[in-house]
Amino acid sequence: MSGYVLAIDQGTTSTRAIVFDGDMRVAGKGQKEFSQIYPRSGWVEHDPEEIWASVISTVNMALRDADIEARDIAALGITNQRETVVVWERETGRPIQNAIVWQDRRTASYCDNLKRQDLERVFTKKTGLILDPYFSGTKLSWMLANVKGARARAARGDLCFGTIDTFLIWRLTGGKSFVTDATNASRTLMYNIAENAWDEDLLDILRVPAAMLPDVKDCAADFGTVDPGLFGAAIPILGVAGDQQAATIGQACFAPGMLKSTYGTGCFALLNTGADMVRSKNRLLTTIAYRLNGETTYALEGSIFIAGAAVQWLRDGLGIIGKAGDTNDLAERADPTQEVYLVPAFTGLGAPHWDAKARGAIFGLTRNSGPAELSRAALEAVCYQTRDLLDAMQKDWKNGAEDTVLRVDGGMVASDWTMQRLADLLKAPVDRPVILETTALGAAWLAGSRAGVWPDRESFSATWKRDRRFEPDMDEKTRAAKLKGWKNAVKRTLSEM
Repeated sequence: MSGYVLAIDQGTTSTRAIVFDGDMRVAGKGQKEFSQIYPRSGWVEHDPEEIWASVISTVNMALRDADIEARDIAALGITNQRETVVVWERETGRPIQNAIVWQDRRTASYCDNLKRQDLERVFTKKTGLILDPYFSGTKLSWMLANVKGARARAARGDLCFGTIDTFLIWRLTGGKSFVTDATNASRTLMYNIAENAWDEDLLDILRVPAAMLPDVKDCAADFGTVDPGLFGAAIPILGVAGDQQAATIGQACFAPGMLKSTYGTGCFALLNTGADMVRSKNRLLTTIAYRLNGETTYALEGSIFIAGAAVQWLRDGLGIIGKAGDTNDLAERADPTQEVYLVPAFTGLGAPHWDAKARGAIFGLTRNSGPAELSRAALEAVCYQTRDLLDAMQKDWKNGAEDTVLRVDGGMVASDWTMQRLADLLKAPVDRPVILETTALGAAWLAGSRAGVWPDRESFSATWKRDRRFEPDMDEKTRAAKLKGWKNAVKRTLSEM
């Protein structure tokens, strides 16, 4: 059997398809951006049909780039933007409205209402999550309440709910497979992560009919077969994981105490806690890192909503840079005597603050502040927020969070300046891997190992290679002053001071 494995990486701003060869090297790729829809302030939507079209086109691009055909692919793995909600008709496959994106804040008041009923502790105990618009459950409840006839149709079994992975699998298999994996299910506010099952009590609170929920499988499992009419051959779908969990796997963070952070549109740090389902006392999330062979591995996660999106804002919103890579050179040229802080709460603040009503702010501007200082502030904001997450993790879990090395991936890690500043502010080493396509690689490994054409977990871990280690090189006085300034800026940004 061929060792080629195809990974579909369906992200927040673009879809990528990557073909890996039998040596786990990139053989071909395709990428396509799609529209970001903002119906109101704080609302973010995607057109599911545009996402589907981007998947078809990028897969064909990747196959052409690799100079192979679909019949050469041994297995397909899927990784996806998590928490984004799609509801579609079971009979036709048509979405009933645009997808509501994980960044969307329209259910903030609904979450507040549930909190006033003292229900957050119920959700947290069962799901490891907090009540925040970030997660899928309240988005789904809103859709059922606001699309005419949706709740009644869902109760009859006429509608299907899914995160993006489920929607894509449904389409790829011609409606034959209605499934998800444990990692995506664990982000819905409806899945009991201790019992590994949809939770009837939570479904009742959110008024979600169980008939519209997919079956939940291990991350490496039989998710169905791609309709041969799409790409010219039937391809088994054998691996699925949400993007941050897929990156954890791609970074080979299989041992308890290993930590990775992905810097894409947002930033997400996951600390492997093994079989230990750590209950956070510092507003982190307890989540499923992966489930293999029926065994669940848990993680502590810190979620930052805005990372690379701040750089996109500099480019598209302010127009002060031409391309994302410009920020690296500008940050290096920034005036060191100016301490400009950007708190990028464009869609609220994530962990450890969880303030859905906070909005972005800039502090420390002078008449001399310009593109260089704003670029540095945008890059530093990511580093400061990561430090907040690491501090919380070290307070929550004493069994390995201390003295850890951070493995990083995502588009922003190409910036040497940012990675050095990250190590400086964390006061910890930062390792950048040779293969930066870790999210797609994680999904590909799940599929390839399940197909028997790629190595097992231990052998895969041994293939991980470091491109560069960034060691901290900032004196303690400077670090302490910068962190104090950051905490002051965040305090001023919070909606309830």
